Amino acid sequence: MSFTIATWNVNSVKARLANVTDWLREASPDIVCLQEIKCIDENFPREDIESLGYNVETHGQKSYNGVALLSKFPIEETVRGLPGDAEDDQARYIECVVSAPDAPVRVASIYLPNGNPAPGPKYDYKLAWMERLRTHATELLTYEERLVMAGDYNVIPRDADVHDPAAWEGDALTLPQSREAFRSLLWLGFTSAFEQLDGRAHQYTFWDYQAGAWQKDHGIRIDHLLCSPQAADILKSIEIHKATRGKPKASDHVPVVGTFEG
Repeated sequence: MSFTIATWNVNSVKARLANVTDWLREASPDIVCLQEIKCIDENFPREDIESLGYNVETHGQKSYNGVALLSKFPIEETVRGLPGDAEDDQARYIECVVSAPDAPVRVASIYLPNGNPAPGPKYDYKLAWMERLRTHATELLTYEERLVMAGDYNVIPRDADVHDPAAWEGDALTLPQSREAFRSLLWLGFTSAFEQLDGRAHQYTFWDYQAGAWQKDHGIRIDHLLCSPQAADILKSIEIHKATRGKPKASDHVPVVGTFEG
């Protein structure tokens, strides 16, 4: 039996609620990782989402950040916040164990820090956060289970993932340290779903609101599904739902959906 896992930075769930619910009805993904919900838990539009058949877990923050996980399957376990720094009050990580078909799957919704301007404190925070993520991911891989860490990683892995590498030179999303930290996750044993099944150049998941980026197709690919070996073995397809970017009041990101079978 197949199931789907999607990631989508919605850039304010309340501002994009109609788009979000329309897409959930049309695409009907089984598990959805949302980022930048930009609301506290109490203000998340839970009833609107639950009415579509989803269980909902959130890790919210007022006006900024915030992540959520939606699942048509029962959610058995939830972790809010990335382990490793008890004083970090930014809501950027939620992890759930979901009773997917045949066997459970552990899914994390990740909103990795942007890091600009770099160098500076924000970039230092980004790299430290990525190191905490690597440490936690190392532990999760020891469970030898189906694991998908999905989200807005705020990293452009390759020059082929940006419309104009020169225009992004020196940006925190393309700096060598950022790319090295991202690759260090893959080297733990993860597989990038897109690079495993597609890998084509100039396939984007984000188009800025400025300078007609969407109309000119000046995009970048920063939204990723990283799969443990057990999840990669059952990964069947990956799709970028580009059409959502053309909707009125669209998020600047689009959903990325992986299909798994077995």
